[in-house]
Amino acid sequence: MDRIDVRLEILNQARRILMEEHHLSSEESDNVLNHLNALINVIGGSDDSKDVPGQARRLATDLIQNHSLLLTLKQQADELDALKRLSLNLTSSLDLPTVLDAVVGEAMRLVESAQSAHIFLYINGKLEFGAALNYDEVRNKPISEPREDGLAFTVAQSGTQIIIEDVSKHLIYKDAPKARLGSIIGIPLKINDKVVGVMNLSRSTVGGFSFSELRLLGLLSDQAAVAISNASQHLMVSKQAYSDTVTGLPNRRALDDRLEREAFNARRTGFTFAVVMMDLDGFKAVNDTHGHAVGDQILRVAFNYLATGLRTSDFLARYGGDELTLILSQTDPSAARLVVEKIIEKIDKFSFDAPNGEKVHLGLSAGVALFPLHAATSADLLRAADEALYRAKKQRRGSFIVARGFTGELH
Repeated sequence: MDRIDVRLEILNQARRILMEEHHLSSEESDNVLNHLNALINVIGGSDDSKDVPGQARRLATDLIQNHSLLLTLKQQADELDALKRLSLNLTSSLDLPTVLDAVVGEAMRLVESAQSAHIFLYINGKLEFGAALNYDEVRNKPISEPREDGLAFTVAQSGTQIIIEDVSKHLIYKDAPKARLGSIIGIPLKINDKVVGVMNLSRSTVGGFSFSELRLLGLLSDQAAVAISNASQHLMVSKQAYSDTVTGLPNRRALDDRLEREAFNARRTGFTFAVVMMDLDGFKAVNDTHGHAVGDQILRVAFNYLATGLRTSDFLARYGGDELTLILSQTDPSAARLVVEKIIEKIDKFSFDAPNGEKVHLGLSAGVALFPLHAATSADLLRAADEALYRAKKQRRGSFIVARGFTGELH
Protein backbone atom coordinates (compact mmCIF):
# COMPACT_ATOMS: atom_id res chain seq x y z
CA MET A 1 0.00 0.00 0.00
CA ASP A 2 1.62 3.33 -1.06
CA ARG A 3 1.64 6.52 0.90
CA ILE A 4 -1.48 7.95 -0.77
CA ASP A 5 -3.36 4.78 0.13
CA VAL A 6 -2.13 5.08 3.70
CA ARG A 7 -3.41 8.67 3.89
CA LEU A 8 -6.76 7.68 2.48
CA GLU A 9 -7.06 4.77 4.87
CA ILE A 10 -6.31 7.01 7.86
CA LEU A 11 -8.84 9.59 6.73
CA ASN A 12 -11.46 6.91 6.16
CA GLN A 13 -10.82 5.48 9.62
CA ALA A 14 -11.12 8.96 11.08
CA ARG A 15 -14.43 9.57 9.30
CA ARG A 16 -15.83 6.30 10.60
CA ILE A 17 -14.79 7.13 14.16
CA LEU A 18 -16.16 10.65 13.85
CA MET A 19 -19.52 9.24 12.78
CA GLU A 20 -19.62 7.36 16.08
CA GLU A 21 -18.81 10.54 18.07
CA HIS A 22 -22.31 11.98 18.42
CA HIS A 23 -21.26 14.83 20.72
CA LEU A 24 -19.26 16.48 17.89
CA SER A 25 -21.00 18.82 15.46
CA SER A 26 -20.44 18.55 11.71
CA GLU A 27 -18.30 21.70 11.85
CA GLU A 28 -16.13 20.21 14.59
CA SER A 29 -15.80 16.94 12.65
CA ASP A 30 -14.68 18.81 9.54
CA ASN A 31 -12.09 20.69 11.58
CA VAL A 32 -10.69 17.39 12.88
CA LEU A 33 -10.43 15.99 9.36
CA ASN A 34 -8.71 19.13 8.09
CA HIS A 35 -6.17 18.95 10.90
CA LEU A 36 -5.74 15.26 10.30
CA ASN A 37 -5.08 15.73 6.60
CA ALA A 38 -2.53 18.46 7.32
CA LEU A 39 -0.72 16.21 9.80
CA ILE A 40 -0.63 13.29 7.31
CA ASN A 41 0.94 15.54 4.72
CA VAL A 42 3.64 16.51 7.21
CA ILE A 43 4.57 13.02 8.38
CA GLY A 44 4.43 11.65 4.81
CA GLY A 45 2.80 8.35 5.66
CA SER A 46 4.45 5.33 7.28
CA ASP A 47 7.32 3.13 6.09
CA ASP A 48 5.83 0.18 7.92
CA SER A 49 2.95 -0.98 5.73
CA LYS A 50 2.37 -4.33 7.40
CA ASP A 51 -0.37 -3.03 9.71
CA VAL A 52 -1.63 0.01 7.88
CA PRO A 53 -5.29 -0.32 8.99
CA GLY A 54 -4.29 -0.68 12.66
CA GLN A 55 -1.84 2.21 12.49
CA ALA A 56 -4.41 4.36 10.74
CA ARG A 57 -7.08 3.68 13.34
CA ARG A 58 -4.72 4.31 16.25
CA LEU A 59 -3.55 7.59 14.73
CA ALA A 60 -7.11 8.70 13.94
CA THR A 61 -8.29 7.76 17.43
CA ASP A 62 -5.44 9.67 19.10
CA LEU A 63 -6.14 12.77 17.03
CA ILE A 64 -9.86 12.69 17.78
CA GLN A 65 -9.25 12.16 21.49
CA ASN A 66 -6.84 15.08 21.49
CA HIS A 67 -9.40 17.21 19.70
CA SER A 68 -12.07 16.21 22.25
CA LEU A 69 -9.66 17.24 24.99
CA LEU A 70 -9.17 20.59 23.31
CA LEU A 71 -12.94 21.03 23.10
CA THR A 72 -13.25 20.24 26.80
CA LEU A 73 -10.49 22.71 27.64
CA LYS A 74 -12.15 25.36 25.46
CA GLN A 75 -15.48 24.76 27.19
CA GLN A 76 -13.84 25.10 30.60
CA ALA A 77 -12.08 28.28 29.48
CA ASP A 78 -15.42 29.69 28.27
CA GLU A 79 -16.97 28.80 31.63
CA LEU A 80 -14.12 30.54 33.48
CA ASP A 81 -14.58 33.62 31.32
CA ALA A 82 -18.32 33.53 32.02
CA LEU A 83 -17.67 33.13 35.76
CA LYS A 84 -15.29 36.09 35.72
CA ARG A 85 -17.88 38.22 33.92
CA LEU A 86 -20.59 37.11 36.35
CA SER A 87 -18.43 37.95 39.36
CA LEU A 88 -17.63 41.41 38.02
CA ASN A 89 -21.23 42.21 37.09
CA LEU A 90 -22.82 40.87 40.26
CA THR A 91 -20.35 42.35 42.75
CA SER A 92 -20.07 45.81 41.18
CA SER A 93 -23.14 47.08 43.05
CA LEU A 94 -24.92 46.62 46.38
CA ASP A 95 -28.15 48.09 45.05
CA LEU A 96 -30.64 45.21 45.02
CA PRO A 97 -32.58 46.20 41.85
CA THR A 98 -29.27 46.68 39.99
CA VAL A 99 -28.06 43.24 41.10
CA LEU A 100 -31.32 41.55 40.05
CA ASP A 101 -31.23 43.24 36.64
CA ALA A 102 -27.65 42.02 36.16
CA VAL A 103 -28.64 38.43 37.01
CA VAL A 104 -31.49 38.20 34.49
CA GLY A 105 -29.28 39.84 31.87
CA GLU A 106 -26.54 37.26 32.35
CA ALA A 107 -29.06 34.40 32.34
CA MET A 108 -30.41 35.48 28.95
CA ARG A 109 -26.87 35.51 27.52
CA LEU A 110 -25.97 32.03 28.75
CA VAL A 111 -28.74 30.03 27.04
CA GLU A 112 -29.44 29.71 23.33
CA SER A 113 -32.98 30.70 22.23
CA ALA A 114 -33.68 32.25 25.64
CA GLN A 115 -37.17 33.74 25.77
CA SER A 116 -37.37 35.33 29.21
CA ALA A 117 -35.78 35.29 32.65
CA HIS A 118 -37.63 36.02 35.90
CA ILE A 119 -36.37 36.29 39.48
CA PHE A 120 -38.62 36.05 42.52
CA LEU A 121 -37.33 36.74 46.02
CA TYR A 122 -38.42 34.16 48.60
CA ILE A 123 -39.16 35.97 51.88
CA ASN A 124 -40.98 34.39 54.84
CA GLY A 125 -42.52 31.71 52.66
CA LYS A 126 -43.78 34.21 50.08
CA LEU A 127 -42.55 34.98 46.57
CA GLU A 128 -42.04 38.63 45.69
CA PHE A 129 -41.26 39.81 42.17
CA GLY A 130 -37.63 40.82 41.80
CA ALA A 131 -36.72 41.35 38.15
CA ALA A 132 -37.51 40.20 34.62
CA LEU A 133 -36.04 40.46 31.14
CA ASN A 134 -37.58 39.30 27.86
CA TYR A 135 -35.92 38.49 24.54
CA ASP A 136 -37.10 41.86 23.14
CA GLU A 137 -35.29 43.73 25.97
CA VAL A 138 -38.47 44.52 27.93
CA ARG A 139 -37.45 44.74 31.59
CA ASN A 140 -39.32 44.10 34.81
CA LYS A 141 -42.66 43.18 33.30
CA PRO A 142 -43.83 39.98 35.06
CA ILE A 143 -45.88 37.50 33.03
CA SER A 144 -48.23 36.67 35.90
CA GLU A 145 -48.39 36.29 39.67
CA PRO A 146 -46.68 33.12 40.98
CA ARG A 147 -49.19 30.34 41.59
CA GLU A 148 -48.98 28.16 44.70
CA ASP A 149 -48.82 25.07 42.50
CA GLY A 150 -46.66 26.76 39.87
CA LEU A 151 -43.00 26.29 38.98
CA ALA A 152 -41.53 29.09 41.10
CA PHE A 153 -43.31 28.02 44.31
CA THR A 154 -42.46 24.37 43.70
CA VAL A 155 -38.77 25.19 43.25
CA ALA A 156 -38.73 27.51 46.27
CA GLN A 157 -40.37 25.02 48.60
CA SER A 158 -38.40 21.99 47.42
CA GLY A 159 -35.08 23.80 47.02
CA THR A 160 -34.36 21.71 43.91
CA GLN A 161 -33.91 22.54 40.26
CA ILE A 162 -36.76 21.63 37.90
CA ILE A 163 -36.48 21.31 34.11
CA ILE A 164 -39.62 21.19 31.99
CA GLU A 165 -38.74 20.20 28.43
CA ASP A 166 -42.18 21.00 26.97
CA VAL A 167 -44.35 23.40 28.95
CA SER A 168 -47.38 22.77 26.72
CA LYS A 169 -47.56 19.17 27.96
CA HIS A 170 -46.58 19.54 31.63
CA LEU A 171 -49.03 19.30 34.52
CA ILE A 172 -47.62 22.41 36.22
CA TYR A 173 -48.92 24.52 33.34
CA LYS A 174 -52.28 22.83 32.75
CA ASP A 175 -54.11 25.53 34.75
CA ALA A 176 -51.83 28.38 33.70
CA PRO A 177 -53.66 31.56 32.60
CA LYS A 178 -52.36 31.30 29.05
CA ALA A 179 -50.69 28.63 26.94
CA ARG A 180 -46.92 28.68 26.62
CA LEU A 181 -44.58 27.04 24.17
CA GLY A 182 -40.99 25.88 24.57
CA SER A 183 -39.06 24.72 27.62
CA ILE A 184 -38.23 26.24 30.99
CA ILE A 185 -35.90 25.69 33.94
CA GLY A 186 -36.55 26.74 37.53
CA ILE A 187 -33.43 27.19 39.66
CA PRO A 188 -33.38 27.80 43.43
CA LEU A 189 -31.06 30.59 44.54
CA LYS A 190 -29.61 29.25 47.76
CA ILE A 191 -27.05 30.42 50.28
CA ASN A 192 -26.10 28.13 53.16
CA ASP A 193 -28.90 25.77 52.03
CA LYS A 194 -31.45 28.57 52.50
CA VAL A 195 -33.53 29.52 49.45
CA VAL A 196 -33.42 33.30 49.00
CA GLY A 197 -35.03 33.35 45.57
CA VAL A 198 -35.97 31.50 42.40
CA MET A 199 -34.86 32.13 38.83
CA ASN A 200 -37.01 30.88 35.95
CA LEU A 201 -35.51 30.86 32.46
CA SER A 202 -37.69 29.96 29.49
CA ARG A 203 -36.70 29.10 25.90
CA SER A 204 -38.66 29.19 22.67
CA THR A 205 -37.53 25.62 21.84
CA VAL A 206 -38.53 22.34 23.48
CA GLY A 207 -36.05 19.81 24.86
CA GLY A 208 -33.46 19.57 27.59
CA PHE A 209 -30.70 22.02 28.41
CA SER A 210 -27.12 21.15 27.43
CA PHE A 211 -24.53 20.14 30.00
CA SER A 212 -22.62 23.35 29.36
CA GLU A 213 -25.75 25.50 29.82
CA LEU A 214 -26.60 23.76 33.08
CA ARG A 215 -23.08 24.24 34.40
CA LEU A 216 -23.11 27.95 33.54
CA LEU A 217 -26.60 28.45 35.00
CA GLY A 218 -25.39 26.69 38.14
CA LEU A 219 -22.45 29.09 38.39
CA LEU A 220 -24.80 32.02 37.85
CA SER A 221 -27.28 30.86 40.50
CA ASP A 222 -24.50 30.45 43.09
CA GLN A 223 -23.14 33.92 42.35
CA ALA A 224 -26.63 35.42 42.25
CA ALA A 225 -27.60 34.02 45.66
CA VAL A 226 -24.53 35.57 47.28
CA ALA A 227 -25.04 38.90 45.49
CA ILE A 228 -28.74 39.03 46.44
CA SER A 229 -27.92 38.21 50.07
CA ASN A 230 -25.24 40.93 50.22
CA ALA A 231 -27.50 43.50 48.56
CA SER A 232 -30.40 42.62 50.87
CA GLN A 233 -28.21 43.03 53.96
CA HIS A 234 -26.92 46.35 52.61
CA LEU A 235 -30.51 47.50 52.06
CA MET A 236 -31.45 46.49 55.60
CA VAL A 237 -28.46 48.34 57.08
CA SER A 238 -29.25 51.39 54.97
CA LYS A 239 -32.85 51.38 56.15
CA GLN A 240 -31.67 51.16 59.75
CA ALA A 241 -29.33 54.11 59.19
CA TYR A 242 -32.22 56.17 57.83
CA SER A 243 -34.90 55.00 60.29
CA ASP A 244 -35.82 56.24 63.74
CA THR A 245 -35.34 53.43 66.25
CA VAL A 246 -38.37 54.38 68.37
CA THR A 247 -41.07 55.03 65.78
CA GLY A 248 -39.72 53.29 62.67
CA LEU A 249 -40.31 56.47 60.66
CA PRO A 250 -37.53 58.09 58.60
CA ASN A 251 -35.07 59.98 60.80
CA ARG A 252 -33.42 63.41 60.55
CA ARG A 253 -30.74 62.11 58.21
CA ALA A 254 -33.37 60.77 55.80
CA LEU A 255 -35.29 64.03 56.11
CA ASP A 256 -32.29 66.13 55.09
CA ASP A 257 -31.67 63.94 52.03
CA ARG A 258 -35.32 64.10 50.98
CA LEU A 259 -35.43 67.87 51.42
CA GLU A 260 -32.45 68.30 49.11
CA ARG A 261 -34.08 66.13 46.43
CA GLU A 262 -37.39 68.00 46.74
CA ALA A 263 -35.64 71.36 46.37
CA PHE A 264 -33.73 70.11 43.33
CA ASN A 265 -36.91 68.80 41.68
CA ALA A 266 -38.79 72.00 42.49
CA ARG A 267 -36.11 74.13 40.81
CA ARG A 268 -36.18 71.85 37.76
CA THR A 269 -39.98 71.59 37.38
CA GLY A 270 -41.16 74.91 38.79
CA PHE A 271 -43.57 73.25 41.25
CA THR A 272 -43.84 74.41 44.87
CA PHE A 273 -43.67 72.04 47.83
CA ALA A 274 -44.45 72.49 51.51
CA VAL A 275 -42.68 71.63 54.74
CA VAL A 276 -44.78 71.22 57.88
CA MET A 277 -43.10 71.20 61.29
CA MET A 278 -45.36 69.61 63.95
CA ASP A 279 -45.11 69.24 67.69
CA LEU A 280 -47.34 67.19 70.05
CA ASP A 281 -49.04 69.32 72.68
CA GLY A 282 -49.02 67.92 76.22
CA PHE A 283 -46.44 65.20 75.59
CA LYS A 284 -44.06 66.36 78.33
CA ALA A 285 -46.79 65.65 80.91
CA VAL A 286 -47.12 62.12 79.51
CA ASN A 287 -43.43 61.42 80.12
CA ASP A 288 -43.60 62.98 83.60
CA THR A 289 -46.70 60.91 84.54
CA HIS A 290 -46.13 57.56 82.85
CA GLY A 291 -42.37 57.45 82.19
CA HIS A 292 -40.30 57.47 79.04
CA ALA A 293 -41.03 53.84 78.08
CA VAL A 294 -44.76 54.59 77.84
CA GLY A 295 -43.93 57.90 76.19
CA ASP A 296 -41.94 56.12 73.47
CA GLN A 297 -44.81 53.71 72.93
CA ILE A 298 -47.27 56.59 72.54
CA LEU A 299 -44.93 58.32 70.07
CA ARG A 300 -44.69 55.16 68.01
CA VAL A 301 -48.46 54.64 67.90
CA ALA A 302 -49.37 58.31 67.41
CA PHE A 303 -46.78 59.05 64.71
CA ASN A 304 -47.67 55.97 62.67
CA TYR A 305 -51.35 56.81 63.11
CA LEU A 306 -50.68 60.23 61.57
CA ALA A 307 -48.72 58.61 58.72
CA THR A 308 -51.77 56.69 57.51
CA GLY A 309 -53.79 58.40 54.81
CA LEU A 310 -50.93 60.48 53.41
CA ARG A 311 -50.13 60.42 49.71
CA THR A 312 -47.39 58.03 48.63
CA SER A 313 -45.46 61.03 47.31
CA ASP A 314 -45.46 62.73 50.74
CA PHE A 315 -42.79 62.15 53.36
CA LEU A 316 -43.23 62.04 57.14
CA ALA A 317 -40.16 61.88 59.40
CA ARG A 318 -39.39 62.18 63.09
CA TYR A 319 -37.44 65.38 63.55
CA GLY A 320 -36.56 64.71 67.16
CA GLY A 321 -38.30 64.34 70.52
CA ASP A 322 -42.02 64.74 69.92
CA GLU A 323 -41.54 66.74 66.70
CA LEU A 324 -42.52 65.57 63.23
CA THR A 325 -41.69 66.98 59.82
CA LEU A 326 -43.95 66.45 56.83
CA ILE A 327 -42.90 67.17 53.23
CA LEU A 328 -45.81 67.69 50.84
CA SER A 329 -44.60 67.28 47.25
CA GLN A 330 -45.98 69.56 44.51
CA THR A 331 -48.30 71.37 46.89
CA ASP A 332 -49.60 74.94 46.82
CA PRO A 333 -50.50 77.01 49.91
CA SER A 334 -54.22 76.18 49.89
CA ALA A 335 -53.58 72.43 49.57
CA ALA A 336 -50.99 72.57 52.36
CA ARG A 337 -53.48 74.32 54.66
CA LEU A 338 -56.11 71.69 53.96
CA VAL A 339 -53.72 68.81 54.74
CA VAL A 340 -52.57 70.34 58.04
CA GLU A 341 -56.16 71.03 59.11
CA LYS A 342 -57.01 67.35 58.55
CA ILE A 343 -53.94 66.24 60.53
CA ILE A 344 -54.93 68.39 63.50
CA GLU A 345 -58.49 67.03 63.34
CA LYS A 346 -57.06 63.52 63.18
CA ILE A 347 -54.89 63.89 66.29
CA ASP A 348 -57.93 65.26 68.17
CA LYS A 349 -59.56 61.84 67.67
CA PHE A 350 -56.50 59.96 68.90
CA SER A 351 -56.35 58.33 72.33
CA PHE A 352 -54.00 55.87 74.00
CA ASP A 353 -54.72 53.53 76.92
CA ALA A 354 -51.91 53.98 79.43
CA PRO A 355 -50.88 51.07 81.72
CA ASN A 356 -52.70 52.68 84.67
CA GLY A 357 -55.96 52.69 82.69
CA GLU A 358 -55.87 56.40 81.94
CA LYS A 359 -56.77 57.50 78.41
CA VAL A 360 -54.10 59.76 76.99
CA HIS A 361 -55.19 62.52 74.60
CA LEU A 362 -52.82 64.78 72.73
CA GLY A 363 -52.98 67.93 70.62
CA LEU A 364 -50.81 69.15 67.79
CA SER A 365 -49.39 72.50 66.71
CA ALA A 366 -47.78 73.11 63.33
CA GLY A 367 -45.84 75.59 61.24
CA VAL A 368 -45.99 75.62 57.44
CA ALA A 369 -43.48 76.96 54.90
CA LEU A 370 -43.42 76.62 51.12
CA PHE A 371 -40.57 76.48 48.63
CA PRO A 372 -39.65 78.85 47.07
CA LEU A 373 -42.19 81.27 48.57
CA HIS A 374 -40.62 81.36 52.03
CA ALA A 375 -37.00 80.29 51.42
CA ALA A 376 -34.49 79.63 48.66
CA THR A 377 -32.79 76.61 50.27
CA SER A 378 -34.03 73.49 52.01
CA ALA A 379 -32.26 74.43 55.26
CA ASP A 380 -33.83 77.90 55.31
CA LEU A 381 -37.22 76.41 54.47
CA LEU A 382 -36.97 74.10 57.46
CA ARG A 383 -36.05 77.05 59.66
CA ALA A 384 -39.01 79.07 58.33
CA ALA A 385 -41.43 76.23 59.18
CA ASP A 386 -39.83 75.83 62.62
CA GLU A 387 -40.27 79.55 63.37
CA ALA A 388 -43.92 79.33 62.34
CA LEU A 389 -44.34 76.33 64.66
CA TYR A 390 -42.79 78.30 67.53
CA ARG A 391 -45.31 81.12 67.02
CA ALA A 392 -48.20 78.62 66.82
CA LYS A 393 -47.13 77.00 70.13
CA LYS A 394 -46.84 80.42 71.75
CA GLN A 395 -49.91 82.12 70.31
CA ARG A 396 -52.44 79.46 69.22
CA ARG A 397 -51.59 76.04 70.60
CA GLY A 398 -53.48 73.29 68.80
CA SER A 399 -53.48 75.16 65.48
CA PHE A 400 -51.03 76.02 62.68
CA ILE A 401 -49.40 79.16 61.30
CA VAL A 402 -47.96 79.72 57.83
CA ALA A 403 -44.51 81.33 57.62
CA ARG A 404 -44.60 85.06 56.96
CA GLY A 405 -42.74 86.51 54.00
CA PHE A 406 -39.45 85.31 52.60
CA THR A 407 -36.91 83.92 55.05
CA GLY A 408 -33.36 84.81 54.15
CA GLU A 409 -30.16 83.00 55.07
CA LEU A 410 -29.34 82.47 58.73
CA HIS A 411 -26.46 84.69 59.91
